[in-house]
Amino acid sequence: MIINILLVIFIGLAWGTTVGAGYVAFLTVFGIIPRLTQLTKTGNKIYAYEWSVVCGAVCGTLAFLREPVFSLPAILLLFFGLAGGIYVGMIAAALTEVLNVFPLLAKRVGIDDRLLILMMAIVFGKICGSLFHWMYFVP
Repeated sequence: MIINILLVIFIGLAWGTTVGAGYVAFLTVFGIIPRLTQLTKTGNKIYAYEWSVVCGAVCGTLAFLREPVFSLPAILLLFFGLAGGIYVGMIAAALTEVLNVFPLLAKRVGIDDRLLILMMAIVFGKICGSLFHWMYFVP
């Protein structure tokens, strides 16, 4: 019984270390946070961005492990959802900016002159998919 518990602890720590190292490498190698500060012209607040990423990762891990239930008013949940969406959107935008994903994709597919249409299709697809998810899967 104790061996099983120790094995689960070891595997959990190993996976956590692996995922954490990958996340830090992702942010560091691609320069996501410095590029995000350049795009938003808030370079003097780079430490706030870094600490918000660290605190968000820690809070997300704790929330995942504890599965808390909050009884909050709907208007407050709206702000939490908006903040989470802005965070994910800004990280995704910074990543695509750093990697030049859309221009490379358009060039490979052969639609260089329709880059705006490609980007709008991706945006509207993401909006429709999110709405479907929230209306169908979330009661």
